[in-house]
Amino acid sequence: MKIDLLSNQPEFINEVSEMVYKEFVVKAGSGMKFEDVVHYFSNTKDYSFPITLVAFENEDCFGTVSIFENDLKIRRMYKPWLASLYTKPENRGRGVGKMLIDKAISVVSELGYDELYLRTEDASDYYRNRGWTYLETVSDEKYNKIDVFKIKCK
Repeated sequence: MKIDLLSNQPEFINEVSEMVYKEFVVKAGSGMKFEDVVHYFSNTKDYSFPITLVAFENEDCFGTVSIFENDLKIRRMYKPWLASLYTKPENRGRGVGKMLIDKAISVVSELGYDELYLRTEDASDYYRNRGWTYLETVSDEKYNKIDVFKIKCK
């Protein structure tokens, strides 16, 4: 399995867009259209934000993760952020998520950052069990409870 920048693997743009759209956009009720998501992922960067990584082998895409400059408006002092980690259900339990996270941490470190942040509404135990440090619980503009975590990159 390989982890690479989505910008280097454009053949996976539609598949990544579909994963993120179904798992994050629709569930959040943002109103964003699928075409907007495809446009977004068609314009991710190599080494400036937003950055998207993809896990794949041959022609099979297993999962994705992105790195944003900010993923929580009320916490602009934290940056950058791990976002939209998704592994296809049939590939879970194979270490895909860990590999994506490890590569994201490496990219963030290469960019000169000492820490990487994330927000989660329902996966706090997953990140705690992988060495992330809990920072705080906040409420967003919709009054959802959000746990904020960080990890050292260097």
